[in-house]
Amino acid sequence: MSKKVELVNKSIGAAFLISLGNYALLKLGNPIGPVIFALGLLGVCYLGQNLFTGKCGFLFADKIKVLDLVIILLINLVAGYLFGLLYSITDPEVYKAAIAKVASWDFSLAFFIKAFLCGTIMYIAVAMYRKGTPLGIIFGIPLFIFCGFQHCIANIITLGVARTFDWSIVLAIIGNFVGSLFMWYISKDVEEKKKKRKK
Repeated sequence: MSKKVELVNKSIGAAFLISLGNYALLKLGNPIGPVIFALGLLGVCYLGQNLFTGKCGFLFADKIKVLDLVIILLINLVAGYLFGLLYSITDPEVYKAAIAKVASWDFSLAFFIKAFLCGTIMYIAVAMYRKGTPLGIIFGIPLFIFCGFQHCIANIITLGVARTFDWSIVLAIIGNFVGSLFMWYISKDVEEKKKKRKK
């Protein structure tokens, strides 16, 4: 299997896992839905799948090729939307929940900030997982959902379930990206000091 095919397959896999979590969120609502949603990111991390929001903060640290990150994003978006459509066809209840959720979104600075904050939490959750603990995921994912922060891949899945499109997805993508890189930037000095101590 070529690296590009593997990249695409793992990006589809990540979209599917997050779609399961998002389906649970739309179906069950608070307070159970946000907790179950965490299973999606746990699956992504444990199975080594490619999720844009889990990768973008490590763009420089892992020396990820920009083209590869773009491919991951595009596949996550397309596959996520299609999985959302599948859920909307099979379950009218989640379709109604998705319509209501999308109606609350707007193209605003507040929405961007919510996406930025989600990006910071995603970076922390994945960074903690890489250090050997899933606690960042278990607590971080419900946290950003309860706070109303915006996750671009979850949002595109919701748009698929609602069978619609909203330009706020652009803000969600940029906000998640910037928020993740911000957390990487302010934490990289700590990591570098730790490496020096080990030497």
